[in-house]
Amino acid sequence: MKNEIRSSLSHSLSRRDCLTGIAAAACGLAIPKIVHAGDQPALLSGKADHVISIWLGGGMGQIDTFDPKRKGDVRKKQQGSYYDAIDTAVPGVQVCEHLPRVAAVMDRVTAVRTLHHNVGEHAAASNRMHTGRPVSGTVTYPSLGSLVAHERGAASDIAPPYVLIGYPNVARGAGFLGASANYLYLTNTSEGPVGLSRPDGITLPRQNRRQALLAALRKDAPLQDDQSLHDYEAAIEQSIRLSGPQFNRVFELEREPADLRIQYGGEFGQRCLLSRRLVESGVRFVEVSHNLNFLNGVGWDVHNQGIIEQHKLIQELDVALSTLILDLEEKKLLDRTLIAVTTEFGRPAEFDSGGGRGHQQRAFSCVLAGGGLNHQGAWGETDEFSEKIISSPVGVSDLFATILASLKIDYRKNLYDGDRPIPITDGGHPIAELLI
Repeated sequence: MKNEIRSSLSHSLSRRDCLTGIAAAACGLAIPKIVHAGDQPALLSGKADHVISIWLGGGMGQIDTFDPKRKGDVRKKQQGSYYDAIDTAVPGVQVCEHLPRVAAVMDRVTAVRTLHHNVGEHAAASNRMHTGRPVSGTVTYPSLGSLVAHERGAASDIAPPYVLIGYPNVARGAGFLGASANYLYLTNTSEGPVGLSRPDGITLPRQNRRQALLAALRKDAPLQDDQSLHDYEAAIEQSIRLSGPQFNRVFELEREPADLRIQYGGEFGQRCLLSRRLVESGVRFVEVSHNLNFLNGVGWDVHNQGIIEQHKLIQELDVALSTLILDLEEKKLLDRTLIAVTTEFGRPAEFDSGGGRGHQQRAFSCVLAGGGLNHQGAWGETDEFSEKIISSPVGVSDLFATILASLKIDYRKNLYDGDRPIPITDGGHPIAELLI
């Protein structure tokens, strides 16, 4: 009954509409026209069923990767790209010279070059890019992965809906959605998710006896209305189910052909390969974090001398991303799997005193590939130094709406933190041209 009431309210007046109308009437003003759901444009919907989200922690410089401009000169403090640009499979679209393999498959890709927000500090910007919202003192917002897990669930009975390959934190979590929308995580591709492997000395028969005892205790326990207890029970059930051999075989990368593993490259590439296997098993959302022992010592946060070997990171991304695209395509999964490459912000065209780059959040790039989108090669335009947006700006909420729409999720709906309605995005609008 409560859900029916909520559904009815979502298609009638919003609280803001009511308050606006009351205030206008009290002041003797004309009451504004209220737009009903039927007056809105039709919901856009895509073809994807899964997301592989590649997170480049530190801040990938768009001007040195997917939005190249004329080349600068560090020694002369002449602003511009650090590398030369090369043509791609899409006429008129160029990328950095260290992305030749991605350039060859750019017809399956859209570099969104006009992403922007207003946060220049790493932790807060990472939170913004994961939750689509500013940090709040009253609401713990769910991550994009948890939104997808909540709305679509797992695609099979043997898999969880959301897996994180990287280090856990609150920004990647379920927030007010609760434990059922949270991630399982791992940091080592040779092992399964943390907590799902039986400790030494716990044999399968012993585990079965424990499960039988737990089932007997549950049978005699009084019914509980506490949602946190139900979430805890659900987590136990999921852990027992996922600790079995069927799901754990997903992590046996040695089952893959040796030449394919070599094509993917090092540990980051193996993470991307594992993400494909997780999608095949039924995982709905996989985040792959590129926060390993970085080849250049500092990762994508290329202040000062960190930029000197930035090309090694770009080359590693080029190998793994292009291989993932082609691998998914060969297995007929590319149209059903959206790859999203994101980072917390970009980098300015100017070089800092040490020859590196600072932070820039007013214009930067992310990358979308596959997912059945109508790919453009590039979307949006920045100025001659990739510092100002010229056309087609894309907010973080718009990116979220685009990804949700691609997954056939209603990007206008409300979720609920208790009885408090919270829009699933912060007023985001999908990039319609990618979904047509």
